[in-house]
Amino acid sequence: MKIKKLIWIILGLVACINLSFGQNDDISPYPDVNENDLIETKWKYTYALHVESNTAIHQADDDYSFFIYLKYDYSYEQFLNGKSTRGNWSIDGSTLFYNFKHIKKFFIAEASRERLVLEFKQPNSKGTYQYHFIQVESKDAPFIRPPNELPEVDVIAENPNKKESRNKKKRKKRNKKNKNISTEEDLTYISIELIGGGYYGGIDPVLKDFIQIKNTGRLIKEFQSVERGLVVTKKDIPREELEAFAEFIKSKKFFELNRIYDCEDELCQKRKGQKPTPVPLRVAVTYGNESKVITITVWGKDNSGVQYVPYPKELEQVILSIQKMADNV
Repeated sequence: MKIKKLIWIILGLVACINLSFGQNDDISPYPDVNENDLIETKWKYTYALHVESNTAIHQADDDYSFFIYLKYDYSYEQFLNGKSTRGNWSIDGSTLFYNFKHIKKFFIAEASRERLVLEFKQPNSKGTYQYHFIQVESKDAPFIRPPNELPEVDVIAENPNKKESRNKKKRKKRNKKNKNISTEEDLTYISIELIGGGYYGGIDPVLKDFIQIKNTGRLIKEFQSVERGLVVTKKDIPREELEAFAEFIKSKKFFELNRIYDCEDELCQKRKGQKPTPVPLRVAVTYGNESKVITITVWGKDNSGVQYVPYPKELEQVILSIQKMADNV
């Protein structure tokens, strides 16, 4: 009886050990990745690496072309040797759920403005492998952008914690002598950007509608249509006013809102395919250590007075306030 009990204990310990190893295989060893850094990015495959031996096992050449486009709505498009396929992607910490060649998830070993490294293990082989990509601009990628999609504008603010240049260090050192002088580096970082929205069509289709408010208080508005061409307006916002505006955005719980607001019924889905075609709206705000990018797939009301996508009034107030600030140029 004691021997039988001992056997059950041993079997239980073995099961726990196996379960532990299985769980470790599912946990990424890399730090969390901000999904905002991957939204609307395009990547070109360069080579595959066997990690343990640090050996390149495959390299892209003229006969092998592989690109990935990670879209704002959690969908992706990939281009492999002339064939285009689509699917969905998501991130949990530093785990990327994305289906490619029977591999359904990857660990993100590196994600920067220049490089993306996706790590994985083959089910029936030993060792760890990595796909290495470099980020490319739209003109260097094979993806075609429909006219109703968001214009190509970078909505992720420049890293406020980047290394300082020698000139900036000297300037800060000089300003330390006078406590009344504050530099841009001493201030809480603020970046606000709004792009897209409305409907594409009519007698003068809009090609670009973009508002950017930099940390310096510089506001830039770019509006371009087929008939009127490109119009760029600029103004400077006082720092005190800019900080008050950032606090207003924060008070609206902007950083706690959903990342995307999309259709919830068939009427909305049907409206996406009708003309004039809805242009998604995207708003990005960075305030200190908080950063958020929010997309509304159908913004505002059409000529029928119908609001197709339900989104919080607080978000609408933020968007209208940004537009009002830019219209007062």
